[in-house]
Amino acid sequence: MKYFAGLDVSLEETAICVVDESGRIVKEGRAASEPRALYEALRKINLPLERIGLEACSLTAWLYDGIRAEGLPAICIETRQANAAMKTMPNKTDRNDARALAQIMRTGWYRQVHVKSRQCRFWRSLLVARRTVLNEMRTIENVVRAILREVGIKLGTPSRAAFADRVRELIGADTVIMALVEPLLVILATMLREFGRLTKQVLIIARQEQVCRRLMSVPGVGPITALAFRATIDRPDRFRRSRDVGAHLGLTPARYQSGETDIQGKVSRCGDELARTALYEAAHSLLVLSKKWSSLRAWGMNVAKRRGMARARVAVARKLAVILHRMWSDATEFRFGKAPGRVSA
Repeated sequence: MKYFAGLDVSLEETAICVVDESGRIVKEGRAASEPRALYEALRKINLPLERIGLEACSLTAWLYDGIRAEGLPAICIETRQANAAMKTMPNKTDRNDARALAQIMRTGWYRQVHVKSRQCRFWRSLLVARRTVLNEMRTIENVVRAILREVGIKLGTPSRAAFADRVRELIGADTVIMALVEPLLVILATMLREFGRLTKQVLIIARQEQVCRRLMSVPGVGPITALAFRATIDRPDRFRRSRDVGAHLGLTPARYQSGETDIQGKVSRCGDELARTALYEAAHSLLVLSKKWSSLRAWGMNVAKRRGMARARVAVARKLAVILHRMWSDATEFRFGKAPGRVSA
């Protein structure tokens, strides 16, 4: 007899359900959301578990690593599929969610999620921290600009490093406005310093990682994009075809087809937003800022002439995802191609 377990993970406790191969519930229980506690709870059940399913969430990677380290067959499944099964339950409870996950394991109707290595998870957390600080700095700068506009002061476009000095210069002797703005400038200075430290960490990692150095040979791809792609993909061999990477990162059109209805929508925006945004910014850099000719840039500019620059950026971002994966898989450098009219010697 085969047995299957479903774990519905919450912050403090995890609901556990075990079913047999006929779908009958054999055991149910709860345990602390800790790898060791879950292992002990599953061990006490004393049944040969074929699969143990967890829904992807913030604790999943940590719990998954701990359970797998104990030799148990843990599987992380896609959230959308798990939610679809859970909606069949009449009441939303942790107990019912664990039952649904156990039935998913039994039927095999699931898509397994790749759990990234600890190193890649750290790199991604570093990039998220850096982006968060950057977004908050922009928010504070916009608040300062809004305060100054209310008294008729137009700040212009100073660099981020010169922002605070320019604000103080324009405010001058107005102590009322300065008392309001100065605390924001102090916070901004601290954030700017820490942002520099986070960026330095990214640059050091990108220089040390051979894969990142190879990816940065592509025009428009810098340390941020290279590390974001490296951390998101983790292992290139998990994609059978390079062109699947674009769809994985949500850079291909969504489609709805039923009967005579067939609608192709905008890009799906599924997958990792961090890597997708980095590729989009790299595509913009390639098309607008890069001056060196390449067949990729020429193709992108041709798309821009026909469909507009916004569509061209998405198209080039999708193509970049394919190219970067192929370069990583084959351990090759970027090929610029031959410019029109160039004659080989």
